[in-house]
Formats: sequence, C-alpha cells, structure tokens
Amino acid sequence: MSGPSTFGPRTGGSSAGAPGTGAPSTAAPRVRRAVIALGSNLGDRDTLLREAVRAVDATPGITVVAASAPVSSTAVTLDGLDPGKPTYLNAVLLADVTLDDDALLDALQAIEATHGRTREVRWGDRTLDLDVVALDDERIDTERLQVPHPRAAERAFVLEPWLELDPEARLAGAGRVADLASRLTERTRPVPGATSLFDPASEPPLLDPASEPPLLDPTSDHGSAHDPTTDPSPGAP
Repeated sequence: MSGPSTFGPRTGGSSAGAPGTGAPSTAAPRVRRAVIALGSNLGDRDTLLREAVRAVDATPGITVVAASAPVSSTAVTLDGLDPGKPTYLNAVLLADVTLDDDALLDALQAIEATHGRTREVRWGDRTLDLDVVALDDERIDTERLQVPHPRAAERAFVLEPWLELDPEARLAGAGRVADLASRLTERTRPVPGATSLFDPASEPPLLDPASEPPLLDPTSDHGSAHDPTTDPSPGAP
C-alpha cells in the first residue's frame, strides 16, 4: 500500500486490563486500509459507481475514506484492448476495513450483484466491477483472493485514480505507484466535469424521528406536511 496517508492514521490493536486486577482485556478490531478499484461499462456508469461507493460505505465493517473522480478507459478483454467494446468508467476508493478477507469479498460481490453484475464471460462487459487491489502491505494468495491484485501494476485505470488519492502510494512487491504508472503506454482519459465519487458532506443526514415535526392534518388550512426525504430531486443519482 502506501506510506503515511493524507487521510489520517488508522487505529487498531488491543489494550490489556490493569495488571493484577483481573480486568478483562479489550481488543479493538484490526483495521486495514483497503484499496478497491471500481469499473463499469454498461448502463448509467457514473450513477452505478456513485451508488456502489455509497453501498460500500454503508457496509458494516467498511468505512470509505476517499474516492477518486471517474476516468475513462478502453475495455480490456482476454485478447487485449478492444476499442469496439463500450468504454469503461473507472475509479479507486480507499477504505478502512475490519472485515476478514472472505467477509470483505462477500460484501463486495453482493454489491456487484445488487447492481446487475453477471459473470457469464470472463473479462466481459459489466455493470459493476469491484476489485480488491491492496490491503495494507499484505500479500494474500488464496483460492478467492490475491493481494496485491496480480495485474494492478499493468492497469493505468487502477494506478492513475489511486495516485489522485495518494501520490506517495506503493504497491507491495512492485514499488511506487507513480513509477509503475509512468512506465505504461496506455493512459486513461479525463471525464469532463467529473467529481469525486464520495463526498460525505453532500450525503443527506440521518433523521432522528424524535426530532421530526408532527404531521399536519391534511384537512386543515395549513395543508399536508411535506416530507423532504420523499421529494425526488431532478438529476439526482
């Protein structure tokens, strides 16, 4: 992964009870910084990516720290680059994760499925792709998960959005992400007017039911109460 992050230190570890007191030890969940790549080349790609980031952040055990703006890239198939395929939008998010490996994969695959992802064709077109690129500096090689992602160092659509979030990022076993990106001939393309896929300040606040005003009697002169949470906003994703 990367060195010291712009987005603050991670927390974790454990603290034991006072010696000789018999107080039970308390262990904080182990927190790992995940780098997750997102891609879509079917449907309303920008909306799909934004919804995916919100879904990841809403998953217990995952807290999104930052997400890049989307970039555009040519589809990669088993036969290589294919300009005839629908163009991809790609992005990267950083998240603090307390889930174990299988639980993290299960959560991401559930989000993919919710957004219409199917797997009939390997490296085929898809509504949503969520790939774990890195988990801290760990090296994992299981039947379900390989970390760092085995092709991350070859993918501009992974490296360039990652650099947007962390210019000092490093890919375990491969080196500085900036150096890796500089060696690639294929480049992503900027999306005019694109903004970060994650802006906590713009997310609607959770309403406390106890603080909501009482509903008005629709037969009264004041009319009916207006619930802003059900009022569709034109153009909202």
